[in-house]
Amino acid sequence: HISGMDIFARGLISADHIIKNTNYMQLRKERYASFDSGKGARFEKGELTLENLSEIARQNGEPQPKSGRQELFEQIIANAY
Repeated sequence: HISGMDIFARGLISADHIIKNTNYMQLRKERYASFDSGKGARFEKGELTLENLSEIARQNGEPQPKSGRQELFEQIIANAY
């Protein structure tokens, strides 16, 4: 149990460092910006179902690919303390 507590504490220290000393929160906000307005916000509020989103996708066609910058997020986390 002690080592579990140590790991938990280490995770909290790393999370604190990431939030206070990196641009993680801004990157996260940018990554999920489509949920701040329009159909994304409606889906997040429970106003649209997956079936609704499927129909919207059929109507609009393929979206333009956009990088989620996954590797950048992984590096921020890996380099935290």
